[in-house]
Amino acid sequence: MARSGGAGRGGSRQAGPRGVARVALVLAVAGGLASCGGSMAGSAGPSRSGSSLPVPSASAPSASAVQPTASPGPSGRAVAHAGTTEHTLTVDGRVRTYLVHLPADSAPSPSALPVVVVLHGGGGSGAQVERQSGLSEVADRAGFLAVYPDGSGRLGTALLTWNAGTCCGYAHQTNSDDVAFVAAVLDQITRDHRIDPRRIYVTGMSNGAMMAYRLGCELAGRIAAIAPVSGALDTVTCTPSRPVSVIAFHGLADQRVPYGGGESSLAGLRQGDERADRSVAEAMTFWTRRDGCAATPARSTQGAVHHDVYGSCASGVAVELYSIEGAGHAWPGGTPPRGQADAPPPAPDASEVMWRFFAAHPSAG
Repeated sequence: MARSGGAGRGGSRQAGPRGVARVALVLAVAGGLASCGGSMAGSAGPSRSGSSLPVPSASAPSASAVQPTASPGPSGRAVAHAGTTEHTLTVDGRVRTYLVHLPADSAPSPSALPVVVVLHGGGGSGAQVERQSGLSEVADRAGFLAVYPDGSGRLGTALLTWNAGTCCGYAHQTNSDDVAFVAAVLDQITRDHRIDPRRIYVTGMSNGAMMAYRLGCELAGRIAAIAPVSGALDTVTCTPSRPVSVIAFHGLADQRVPYGGGESSLAGLRQGDERADRSVAEAMTFWTRRDGCAATPARSTQGAVHHDVYGSCASGVAVELYSIEGAGHAWPGGTPPRGQADAPPPAPDASEVMWRFFAAHPSAG
């Protein structure tokens, strides 16, 4: 993987008292972060209700707060090469990292690219969810830009989380302004690439899915659709500025972010990050009401997969849900992030299905 920018992604560090303390801290909190649905960074396997819900409003960083790391080419945009590259920018005094995957056949194309932002689960990383989801492979076939931001963590490059409202880990405990970070990433890739502003989408796994819901609430003016995978709408309030299309995926046997809501199976290991997740039904009720959809979906079933489509939505948006019998906390059709993780159900192929949904639902504005 090519790299650009000044921040490294976790080289080895000299052992000593501080190193021993860090190892101890990792062992102490790894289980708690697993309740957010992620994995240790770098542990992934090979590729492939209408109730008002206020998250503290995230102010977009000023231009001086965002520092691009790529050099502009003759067009004013950064010189880009197909494949996955690492980038850094500074938001609110913090250096943050993200990966960008440019599809192989896009470099000479004059067409504006759609964007899919992919958010890792608690304890994971952008590189890990790239492998878990296989979305870079979908991007190569379909011709969109895939972006994989990294959350924040006390250890710098390990045990990264997102501040999704009432969860999770370090990002929540320090009130990390992750909405501003993602907005800054979108600003930067717009400068670096030719982007279609009507076709910006967000997905995520677990804690990343929770963050996708939050971005749908707070960045609705920029995001056309979201696709949460095994996550909950755990914002405090949700007041999107315009309708947002939603397609969600969730295993009925998920014990880490339970389908019916409530306490995670690893509640005792959250290291002070106490929470109870909202149910999938609550998320669907909120978004169908907000988007003006039918309250009762049309359901089709194929094997273990139930597909709910909420019809008659306003403004050309759509809300859909895939519920998978017997499936745990996993990315359907994806790769498990570690050996002890729940096995992904073979169907549906969430990455392929969400891309088809995204492609059919650009923003109206």
